Amino acid sequence: MRQVAIAGVGIVKFGRYDGQKGRPFKSVEELGREAILNVLKDADMEWKDVQAAFCGNVYAGMASGHRSMGLVGMTGIPIVNVEDACSSSTAALRLAYQQVAFGLYDVVLVLGVEKVPPGLLDDTSTPEWQRYLGINVFPAWYAMDAVRYMVNYGATEEDFARMAVLERNNATNNPNAMFCGQKTSVEEVLAGRYVAKPLRFLMCCANADGATAVILASRNKLKRKDKVITIAASVHTTGSYGTHPPGGGSVKIKNLNCVEISAHQVWETSGYGPEDMDIIQAYGAMSSGVMIATEELGFCKRGEFPRLLKEGVFNINGRIPLNTDGGLVGRGHPLGATGLAQIVELTTQLRGAAGPRQVPNDPKMALSHTEGAGPNSVITILKR
Repeated sequence: MRQVAIAGVGIVKFGRYDGQKGRPFKSVEELGREAILNVLKDADMEWKDVQAAFCGNVYAGMASGHRSMGLVGMTGIPIVNVEDACSSSTAALRLAYQQVAFGLYDVVLVLGVEKVPPGLLDDTSTPEWQRYLGINVFPAWYAMDAVRYMVNYGATEEDFARMAVLERNNATNNPNAMFCGQKTSVEEVLAGRYVAKPLRFLMCCANADGATAVILASRNKLKRKDKVITIAASVHTTGSYGTHPPGGGSVKIKNLNCVEISAHQVWETSGYGPEDMDIIQAYGAMSSGVMIATEELGFCKRGEFPRLLKEGVFNINGRIPLNTDGGLVGRGHPLGATGLAQIVELTTQLRGAAGPRQVPNDPKMALSHTEGAGPNSVITILKR
C-alpha cells in the first residue's frame, strides 16, 4: 500500500443556515460547494486535479455529493455517496484512503455536508416496532449509559458538567464552531434543565448545518509540502451481539462493542498505542458519551476519566488534549460533516496552525474517533 497524505482541508462554519431570526440561508449544495472551494485553496489544487470523490451525508436525500460538486463543475469523475449516520464522512474518508493507498487514484476528494432538521433526530436504524415504542430516542440512550456509568464508577452530574465545560470552552477559540465565544461554567451547566436525566441542556450537542472537505493524495501529487500529514491507519467496525441498544441495556454478555473492536484493530494495524497519541478527538453527542468513549479507546482505565478530567489531563495543555475544537457539544453536530471536522482540526493542530487553541509541544500524532447509528465506529490515525 502507498502512503496517503492529507493534501488539504476545508470547513464551513457550523451553525444554522435556515434564513430564520436573521440567519443567512444556504442550501446543502451551497454549503458543499463552499467547503470544496476552501479545500482546493488549502491544497493549492484545481478542481480538474481531483480524480474521484466521496460524500458523507444523512439527511440531504439522493445524490448529495453530485449536487454539491455539480456547482463546482461536473467532470465525469466517479462520485460515491456514503450514508453511515454520524460516521458518514469518516467512513467516506476511509474509502477514499483505500483508493489512494491501493493506487487506483492519486487525488481523491472527501466531502461531508449536512443540514439537520430541527428537533430530535429521526433514527431509522432501529426496527420499526422499537421506534413506535420510543426506544430510539438518542438523549435517552445516552442517559441510560450515563446512569450505568454513575452506578458502576461513582461518577456524578458534576463530572458530566465538567466535560461539557471543557468542550464548550475549547470551542470559544474555534471560529468555525457553532458556539465560538460562548464560555460557560460548571455552575451554569448544572443550573440548566434536564433533557434526559442525568443529562442537562448544556451537556448535549446542538443540531447544526455545515460542511467539511478533505483532499487525500499520494505524496508525489502534493502541491504544498509544509509539514506533510499522512494517514497511519483507518479502521471501520460495527457492533456485536448484545452490545447495542436495546440489547445492550438488558443482555449481560461479554462481547466487545464497536468502539472497543475498532480500538483493538487500529492499535494492531498501526503498530501504535494510546501512549503514542499527542492529541485526540473522541465522539460523543452528549458529554457523558465522550467520557465513556475515551475509556473504551484505551486512553485511561474504566472509571478513571472523571479524576483525570478534574486534574486537567484532557485540557489543551494537558497530557492528553481532547476535542480541542469543541467537539460535538461545543462545535455543533451536522451529522454528515462531523467526522471530517475532526480531521480538519487534527490536521490544523499537526501543522501547528491552530492559533490560541494550539496544543503545545509540537504534536506529531493524532487520533480521530467517530460513531454512528448502526452501530458504526471509525478511527483514523494521522501522523506528521
